[in-house]
Formats: sequence, structure tokens, C-alpha cells
Amino acid sequence: MDIRIGVTQAPREISLEMADDENVHAKIRAAVEAALEGKSAVLWLTDKRGKETAIPSAKIAFVEFGAPNGDRKMGFGS
Repeated sequence: MDIRIGVTQAPREISLEMADDENVHAKIRAAVEAALEGKSAVLWLTDKRGKETAIPSAKIAFVEFGAPNGDRKMGFGS
């Protein structure tokens, strides 16, 4: 699953590739909701390769959950 996070006053969003698992999706969603509610100052996420990313909660503009990797379409055909 892909996650894109928009950060205020930053020209690019943060893209992370996460494990394709419903439990991971639920945990990330809960962490994002807690960050947006002000329960934590920093949102820490770990991608499927183990890279950790920290995003200041006050700077989160949007969070987009994408489709699993197998659902990506490439090329000109659909």
C-alpha cells in the first residue's frame, strides 16, 4: 500500500510504501488520527523496508492511502 502525506509549506509530499496488510492500515490510520487530534507532536512511520520517517503533526496537510502494489496500472492501456 502506498501512502502520500502532504506537508504544509513544503513543495513535495512524502511518499511511503507500506506492507499490504489490513492491520498495518488500521495502525497507521489510528496513528494519523492521534497526530491530527494533537495527542502526539510527531507522527512516526516505518515503511516496509524499515526506514523511519518523522512528520511534525502540526504540519500535516493531508494523508492519502493508495492501492496495493498489485493494483497499479502502467503504460497507455487500461
